[in-house]
Amino acid sequence: MFSPFDAQTLIDLEFPAIKSWLEKYAIGPTAIGRIQQLEPSNDFQLVEQELLKSNELLAVRKAGETFPQLDFEELTEELKLLPIKNSVLSQEGFYRLSKASDLCNQLVYFFDKREKDYPLLYSLFSDIEYTKEVIEKIDHVFDKTWKVKDNASSLLSEIRNEIKVLRNQINRNFDREMKKLIRENVLGDTRETFYNDRRVLTVLASHKRMVSGNVVGSSKTGSLVYIEPQINVELNNELELQIDEERKEIYRILKLLTAEIAVFLPLITAYQSVLTELDFINAKTRLALELDGHLPGIVRQMNVELIDAYHPILWKSNKLLGKPTFPQRIQLHQKSRMLVISGPNAGGKSITLKTVGLLQVMLQSGLLIPVHPNSKICFFQQVLSDIGDNQSIENELSTYSYRLKRMKHFLKVTNRRTLLLLDEFGTGSDPDLGGALAEVFFEELYKTECFSVITTHYANIKLKADQLPHAVNGCMLFDTETLEPLYRFNLGQPGSSFTFEVAQINGIPQRIINEAKLRLDDRKVKMDHLLNELQKEKNYFERLNNEHREAQEAADEARTYFLEKKKHLEKRLLAQQELTDKNNKWLILGKKMQSFIDRYNSNSKKKDVNKPLLDDVRTFIAMERGKTEESKRKEKLKAAINPVAKPAKKKKSTPEKDEFQQQKIVVGSTVKLIATKQSGTVEEVVGNQITVEFGFLRMKVEREKLMWIR
Repeated sequence: MFSPFDAQTLIDLEFPAIKSWLEKYAIGPTAIGRIQQLEPSNDFQLVEQELLKSNELLAVRKAGETFPQLDFEELTEELKLLPIKNSVLSQEGFYRLSKASDLCNQLVYFFDKREKDYPLLYSLFSDIEYTKEVIEKIDHVFDKTWKVKDNASSLLSEIRNEIKVLRNQINRNFDREMKKLIRENVLGDTRETFYNDRRVLTVLASHKRMVSGNVVGSSKTGSLVYIEPQINVELNNELELQIDEERKEIYRILKLLTAEIAVFLPLITAYQSVLTELDFINAKTRLALELDGHLPGIVRQMNVELIDAYHPILWKSNKLLGKPTFPQRIQLHQKSRMLVISGPNAGGKSITLKTVGLLQVMLQSGLLIPVHPNSKICFFQQVLSDIGDNQSIENELSTYSYRLKRMKHFLKVTNRRTLLLLDEFGTGSDPDLGGALAEVFFEELYKTECFSVITTHYANIKLKADQLPHAVNGCMLFDTETLEPLYRFNLGQPGSSFTFEVAQINGIPQRIINEAKLRLDDRKVKMDHLLNELQKEKNYFERLNNEHREAQEAADEARTYFLEKKKHLEKRLLAQQELTDKNNKWLILGKKMQSFIDRYNSNSKKKDVNKPLLDDVRTFIAMERGKTEESKRKEKLKAAINPVAKPAKKKKSTPEKDEFQQQKIVVGSTVKLIATKQSGTVEEVVGNQITVEFGFLRMKVEREKLMWIR
């Protein structure tokens, strides 16, 4: 019986290993049970909600917020007893309730101001209110060591006081009796012990008649006898009665407390629900942190674009061995929905196929996956696989028979929302016959519009993928110089199997390899050689392209740095020049004023002795004011010639009249600047550029901005 995510597919993709990792992060049995039952789902809305909740908690963890530690024990037993009338919870049960209430209060407080940041996690607490009533009621009965307090009731206080008095009296009597017997040398080396919670004397068997009291036992060898002093017999009996009364009173107190706590049954039920749910989400989040998992973009259209995708089991295994793991970039969409991967054995074809499949089933199980967050993934209604050398001994099926049975099922159930994973497609039978049948299967699967990843060595399958419009070839790269696989996937072209190269690096003698080549069809050897050369050239051009891109990036960075530096220096130079000009101006003015000060005669008593000096000062000030006004006028003229604001409306005139007026402008003409109405004399005419003298200012103005006067 096959299901959308049948058990064999999950085994093929090693999904149980992911579940075993996840299980180690769970706290309580409920979350562990859910993990053990975890399977991919095609309920897309439910899966998306689970992913978003995990992603919210992952964001909390990565933000470094002071999130409460999820340390709790489940309330399963308490939830069974609380609805039952006259039931009594144990001391451990009240401890679990108190801790659960405290933890839920912390969680409610944490999410209270974060509804917009974590809406789904916030919604988990819709049935929980922040309250300390449960904790306070329990604290009224239990002390910090979780023993019932003496003052939990007046009767319990009286009983414990009586017990204390009795124990003190018993100990005093015992110590007095033991001291007397020590002097008489009738006790063994240990002198005393406890028997049935009673303090008894260890007496040498030969002297037992010298001690009055109840013989309660003897040692294994019979050399020692345990005797309860007669003076304590009645007191010990009374103590036991009081201890029994204490037990009854504690039971009564806990029964009353249970009834008080039962009022909060809906709240306690909500505690259990939210804590077990958070336990499950937290386990998934901790796995995501370990695997550097992310939530890719979930898309509605049929599209899979995995960026920097890792096979989590391979990544973890390589990490333990200190080996690198190479990320893959794989894309499937409507126009390239069937991907055929070829290349050498041990080059990573199967791992690439399994990476696509495992990440898909993980995602549809609500788990974040090790890909770049810019990746895009859709949901499939079913993921089916045929991977590995599966035989059915029970049904006496060979590998090829098993595969044919799987293929029969695939042809029956696949549709446009199916992801099909076929490893070593078509193998298990005669290469020529099996290849022909595999080609027909490929065409039939293509008609179902399913999405698939297929690994193969068959040239006819590679050719068929090149011919069909919505199929595409891909290959695992192989270093033709070192004869080693690169474990990198490349989309767009088929790959050589590098059969002879792989044989060579595994130590097969060249003589045998050459003999094998002679026995092959010439066309197959040429085809494999052509693919080999194509990949070699592609590797070469890819390396050149990378080097060119790196050089271009370095040149762009250097150019940007130079331009920024140049702009900065020019700005500094301009500012320095402006400052110098300003300082020079003030220096000249200062010297002039100093000369006026030096000329000033303060000693003469003549009335008009400084009159010429004052006249010169007034003249100088007038000249400087005139220069300032002239500078302002020049700036105004410049602004008028190249206005930033919208120019003033012109008087209506005919184009013919305007052109005639402008044609009359020659050297020596008097013209008017249209924008400011200022007049000037034309000094030079060069095409459309007219040099005009406006008083002390000479400027170049475009012909259409001038009006001829005479």
